[in-house]
Amino acid sequence: MTEAAIVEHQYLTVKELADLLRLKERKVYDLAASGEVPCSRATGKLLFPAADIQAWIDGASSGRRAEAPDRPAIALGSHDPLLDWAIRQSRCGLATFFDGSLDGLDRFARAKGVVTGLHVHDPESGDWNVPAATRVAGHENAVLIAFATRSRGLVCGDDVAPERLADLAGLRVVPRQTESGTDGLFRHLAATEGLDLETVDFAEVARTEDEAVESVRRGEADVAFGLASVARSYGLRFVPVIEEEFALLVDRRAWFEPPMQALLAFCAQPEFRRRAESYGGYDIGNLGKVLWNA
Repeated sequence: MTEAAIVEHQYLTVKELADLLRLKERKVYDLAASGEVPCSRATGKLLFPAADIQAWIDGASSGRRAEAPDRPAIALGSHDPLLDWAIRQSRCGLATFFDGSLDGLDRFARAKGVVTGLHVHDPESGDWNVPAATRVAGHENAVLIAFATRSRGLVCGDDVAPERLADLAGLRVVPRQTESGTDGLFRHLAATEGLDLETVDFAEVARTEDEAVESVRRGEADVAFGLASVARSYGLRFVPVIEEEFALLVDRRAWFEPPMQALLAFCAQPEFRRRAESYGGYDIGNLGKVLWNA
């Protein structure tokens, strides 16, 4: 492909861009990961907008270089009560848009935020978060760090007594949005235990951990597949089912900027540890451990 041929394509593939720049494909991946070359992602593939590539080439000819897109200071992804509290208490300046792990991954890949919370289980490998992060952000300039291990299970009142997922048949259960890690985990575990979801009476969808448990407290549902910490806050019965890993996918450049640094510094303070202990259902022993580096 010649430079003049760029105008014939709306998007270039990795191979096409490598041919254009006379580089190996591996180098193109490196350029995309560092933010040096403009790119976008669709259906899991890297694509390079032709108009932006032309502008990038033109800019490089005069000594300028395209930069990675500016990301707004927003925390995305899965709602976690301890993370939510830390963002507010640290006064780090991050805004929040929590609407599920998968929603957060999609928005992170489109540069809509600087960090996204994840608790995505991969049934094939049994691993948490790393497979999902590498599929979506494999060529982003990002790092995945551990935040906490959380206890998740059945949250219910005193009028019902399920002991496992298979006991939910005939009960009214609070569902979570399909973009959430909780929904995928619930469906996987239900299938493993042989629970036919057609036998479950689902209530209105809850979009946060607190909202799910609040539905049970108000009597709008019998059971929520929720967190031990939230059940404890509302004084409801909790039956543990699984220990899950909650992690943060962070833009590498944003890691060194004031909002993320303020949040990370706060999470290293005794006040944060005391709050995690008072919530219950959290293990923050691996907080800050690098799980994957793009």
